Order: sequence, then structure tokens, then C-alpha cells
Amino acid sequence: MALGAIFSKLTGFARLTGRREEPEPAPVPAPPTNDDLLAALVRVEQLVAGGAVPAVVASRVGRVVRVVRETIPRLGNLGGSAQAYSVMATCTDYLPDAIGGYLRLPRQWADTRPVDRGKTSLMLLIDQLDLLAATMDKVFDAVNRADAAALITHGRFLQEKFGTGSTGGGLALGPTESTPPPDPGAGPAGPLSPPAGRGGS
Repeated sequence: MALGAIFSKLTGFARLTGRREEPEPAPVPAPPTNDDLLAALVRVEQLVAGGAVPAVVASRVGRVVRVVRETIPRLGNLGGSAQAYSVMATCTDYLPDAIGGYLRLPRQWADTRPVDRGKTSLMLLIDQLDLLAATMDKVFDAVNRADAAALITHGRFLQEKFGTGSTGGGLALGPTESTPPPDPGAGPAGPLSPPAGRGGS
């Protein structure tokens, strides 16, 4: 029986029984890759390039972008944590949305007209960028601490394996086949020389 006929029969059965057809669930979008996140940061940099924003904004955006760019290759250390999500959302949503909201306003109005508790749109943007910078600094610190903890653990393992207090882990450093035996006639300064003053002058 053709698939179309089967579908028609099932649809008719659903109508007879009064059951509603369940809609297919929407596909879940795949999480962004590292390349996607880096590309999003490039777009953010383009938003603020060429004097599009005041220098105080551009410098803060540059700081956030720099920290996030250094964090992205280490996101695997954070797994599926809220910190990893914060990094991804900063690239794709938080940072571009904050800048875009400011850029959609007339520059003079945004920089001079108080809009929230005496703060202008420019001041609000600066506050948001400072908050993002502080948050990304903490995430970057957490990522590096994970690597540092692994290094500490490895160092302790090596100390237990080869350290002075270890049993059976010491390295044998005796003579090897490639080490020539000492010369019996050699002193501390090399082979014995004839006494001075003989056979010479």
C-alpha cells in the first residue's frame, strides 16, 4: 500500500476517534561551533569599527572580544555548564544586542538624554559592557583553573612516581655501556704528565 494511502487511513481514523493529530516537534538547532562563535565576534568588531561608537565603548568591546576569543578554544573544559552557555550567548546575543540597541538611537540623543535613573543610553551600554567583561574574566579564570588543576594533579603523580620518597620509582643512573671506564692513570685534571723540568731545555 502506498504511503499516501496509509497516511489517509490514519488521518481518517484520527477524525473518527476525535483525536487530534500531534504536530511534529520543531527541529532543535545545533549549538554553534567554535568557528560560528569566532565569526560572531568578527561581526561585533565590524559593528564598532570606524568610529561607529565612542572610544570608551570601542575599548570595552575590544576587551570583551579579546577575553572571549581566548576562551572559545577551551570551552570543552566547561562541558555543558552555564558558564559555557554564557560565552556562547555573549558572542551571539548579549554583545551584539547591546551594541545594536545603542546604534539604533541618534548618537547625540543617546549620549546626552537621561533615560533610566539619570543615566544616558551611552552610560547604560558602558555598564552592560563592564558587566560582560567582568563575567567573561571569571569564566576565563575558571577555564584556566581547570587546566591548572590537571597540571597540579599530573605533577603530584610524577612526584609520587619519581620523587625521593617514592619506592621503586627511582631512576637508575649507574654507568652504561656507552660510558667509558675511568683511566687509572688519570687524575682530576686528566692523564698524568711528566714532571716539570725533565727532558726540556
